[in-house]
Amino acid sequence: MSYKLNAVRHDPASRRRRNALILSVLSLLVILLVLISISVGSTTIPLLEVAASLLGLGESGSSLIVIQFRLPRVLAALLVGAMLAVAGALLQGVIRNPLAAPDLIGVTGGASVVVVAFMTLYTGAFSYHFIPVLAILGALGAGMLVYVLAWKNGVSPLRLVLIGVGISTALSAMTTFLLISGTAYHAAQVLNWITGSVYGTGWKQVAAITPWAGVIIPLSFLFSRSLNAQSMGDTVAIGLGTRIQRDRMLIILCSIALAGAAVGIAGTLSFIGLIAPHIARRLVGSAYGILMPTAALIGAVILLLADLAGRMLFQPLDIPAGVFTAAIGAPFFFYLLYKRM
Repeated sequence: MSYKLNAVRHDPASRRRRNALILSVLSLLVILLVLISISVGSTTIPLLEVAASLLGLGESGSSLIVIQFRLPRVLAALLVGAMLAVAGALLQGVIRNPLAAPDLIGVTGGASVVVVAFMTLYTGAFSYHFIPVLAILGALGAGMLVYVLAWKNGVSPLRLVLIGVGISTALSAMTTFLLISGTAYHAAQVLNWITGSVYGTGWKQVAAITPWAGVIIPLSFLFSRSLNAQSMGDTVAIGLGTRIQRDRMLIILCSIALAGAAVGIAGTLSFIGLIAPHIARRLVGSAYGILMPTAALIGAVILLLADLAGRMLFQPLDIPAGVFTAAIGAPFFFYLLYKRM
């Protein structure tokens, strides 16, 4: 099933202005959610005091809460949401299937198995910079396995999805086995991580994930033209001079790296990579040059809202954000499945 670029309903200048407005509104929404997320909690800090603390002008008590405890958690949610959304957009583009997402075709499953194995079996000290690398290696291993098994004179998008779902199921079983094989203490830690949460995230985790987001998200945008060509089918893409198999492999590697690094920090947050690109496509169309930055902002908004809901709705409990993304994403997935049947 190929994506077709949306029919042009407005002149190019009008469309560009509309898309620029949507990006601006989403950017302002992200900033507003960041400020609100920092402001609210067990101790509410006025927005003006939050702004002053961020500028280094706040009171010492407020600045400590803002800078040391809340800001890294909020930044982690922003980065992880954007990374998962771009990873999903890349997969949907290269597979040409709107149901594709890193958590549905085994990529996040591979990352989870490796990180859970490390958390369960290793008891020594470690650097947080090491966890995203482990997760990416696991995601890469799962992605390569899916890619090799799907190869038959090239990679068919349908074969890639079907084999990915099977591998994902097997990896989920492996994760469960590792979970029940460890101690109760490790199981409690791993369960919270598996659900997907940015709870307890500090500056070390933010520093570990920022290079991956800062390098691979902009790199992914460079494949926009190739994705636009591939969306019209392999024959048209080849006619336009696209090196399909090379680009397809590089795009999948970018998606794997983004999803793996995100999973390494925040666990298996479900459905963000599925939902965000769909919403972006409804807002700005299917041209990947504008779709991917829009999806990144929407992914950040989704995870910021999920984390905010987890902190505020059931106080004093801190519910993992993954509970809310799954609660929204599962019905959305079934809706998409119903529409495609």
